Amino acid sequence: MKTPIWLAVACLAASLPIHAETFKPIELNDQQLASLRGRFVMPGRIISFGIAMTSTWQNANGEVIGATSSMQIQQSTIQPQFYVSKIDEKGTGTSQSQGTGTVTGGNGLNSTEGVTQVTRAAGDYNSAYNNVDINVSKANQAPATQQQQGQPLAAGSTLTGANGAGSVSVSSTGNGIQLNIVANNNQGNTVQRLAQGGLLQNTTLLGAGNQVRNITSLNVVLRDTVPTAGSLSGNLDQLKGLRTSGF
Repeated sequence: MKTPIWLAVACLAASLPIHAETFKPIELNDQQLASLRGRFVMPGRIISFGIAMTSTWQNANGEVIGATSSMQIQQSTIQPQFYVSKIDEKGTGTSQSQGTGTVTGGNGLNSTEGVTQVTRAAGDYNSAYNNVDINVSKANQAPATQQQQGQPLAAGSTLTGANGAGSVSVSSTGNGIQLNIVANNNQGNTVQRLAQGGLLQNTTLLGAGNQVRNITSLNVVLRDTVPTAGSLSGNLDQLKGLRTSGF
């Protein structure tokens, strides 16, 4: 996944002093973008910020286990809050054969930085999909606040669910938020974690006929008009609350 050049240019332009008269965009290579990651400053420009994460596991019988976790922050938001919706879909009801594959190693995946997407398979007829979307739009005011669906996820807590396909857990700790699925019958497992400025999507497939999806969407709305000097302090102070959750 490569960061679009226009996004880097927009972020750099937003960080310029308001008295700058002209800005000549330049194209940045991958090495330059890597050194700039996490250092963009956009005072007063962010008026809405949202995260949506979904992980699902479908076994060979069509049974699905998973969860969606989402959060939306605007200037009217009092406290950042994730909401979790569990996914539980029935299949054919027939038995599934035991997975016999073996995958070793991978301990270093827990210490990676940035976006890490991994699929390791030791079975047949599996499919895995890891995807990260970054959607940036402009508006003069924040979009209408949508009613959050699902169960609130308190800091330091874990929500769980299970069916014939496996078990799912969604955890919020000081290291961020994590969606984890362990499939039944030794079919494998998958984890999706957003924490400490990085995103991990990691799937291990040991059986056959499974379909796994890890999807994260980051949605940012920027103020369309350039803020005045007096409005620079009106940015989303609520985003600071995410630091205590490990983001």
